[in-house]
Amino acid sequence: MNLNQLFQNHCKKNNLEINPNQLNLINELNHFYDLNFNQSFLKKIFSKKNSKPGFYLYGDVGVGKTMIFNFFLDQVNEKKLRKHFNEFMLNFHDFFHDRKDKNEENIINQFVKDLKSKASLIYFDEFQVTNIVDAMILGKLFDQIFKEDIKIIVTSNTKISELYKDGLQRDQFKPFIKIMEDQSIEHELKIEDDYRKSNDNQKQRYFYPLNEETNFKINKFFRTITKGKKQSSMTLNVKGRDFKIENFYEGIAKFDFNELCDQNLGAEDYLEIIKNCKFIVINQVPQFSDTNSNQQQRFITLLDVIYDKNISIAVTANQNLDKFTSSRLLEKPFNRTISRLYELTSKENNL
Repeated sequence: MNLNQLFQNHCKKNNLEINPNQLNLINELNHFYDLNFNQSFLKKIFSKKNSKPGFYLYGDVGVGKTMIFNFFLDQVNEKKLRKHFNEFMLNFHDFFHDRKDKNEENIINQFVKDLKSKASLIYFDEFQVTNIVDAMILGKLFDQIFKEDIKIIVTSNTKISELYKDGLQRDQFKPFIKIMEDQSIEHELKIEDDYRKSNDNQKQRYFYPLNEETNFKINKFFRTITKGKKQSSMTLNVKGRDFKIENFYEGIAKFDFNELCDQNLGAEDYLEIIKNCKFIVINQVPQFSDTNSNQQQRFITLLDVIYDKNISIAVTANQNLDKFTSSRLLEKPFNRTISRLYELTSKENNL
């Protein structure tokens, strides 16, 4: 597979800048593919010591990690899955809950065998570990994934050695770090500019500051996109928890920030909301600091889900996007959120 030429054709077709660092990554992916999928049995025996079943890509926001891995996955003819990491872990916890009468090791084996029946290559997008439950299970889970000879590709903003840094009981997470370092090619993608913030992608549906004029603009915008649509309310139920959407217009919904991020909601709730929405307005997003870091973490998770499902949004806040502050522990993942807000509220991302 001449991935380099295919990628250059893809860039030209979609009017994308061809960057040498991205081309270098493409060549590394081509090598990864050849070692894992494109060899005779004899060649595999002799190259096994050079072959690793994982490819872990990290780098700053907006450098094209997701775009390149989506392109790569499109070229691969093997059985494959693309999973946002939050969604993947929710699937595992649901699987575990349904079989909680069995021991953990057997459940992990069953889950991975089920994965293997669906794919020989899995793409985990936006890999991050934020809670102790996931941190404690990942070593055993990924050890079994590699034992079943499932290949994985991963994107993250963080190098492997710094995953779950400063997290609770991090010692229990270190076996996973060793597994990933031993089993993965680790590659950093560096590019000077965040493409999402380029002049061709200026924000068009981000309204600030919070005043009467902004309120008028967002209300006028919302009336325009819901014209002729019937208003209703909708109650969603996620594992026994009810969540009511008050302002719902045939797939278009409006929320205050506090409705989505100031109560006990998580990725599974946001996924259920997104299933029913094609456009979302989020009003009154606040500044963030150490005092509201829980709300900030929910907002980061919400934006990850929205971005992954390609849902357009409009947002109101009290300051320009480049003036947001953050809690100390969430500065790095929040940089990704800001970058995605540029893209999700741009004119290129339409209804």
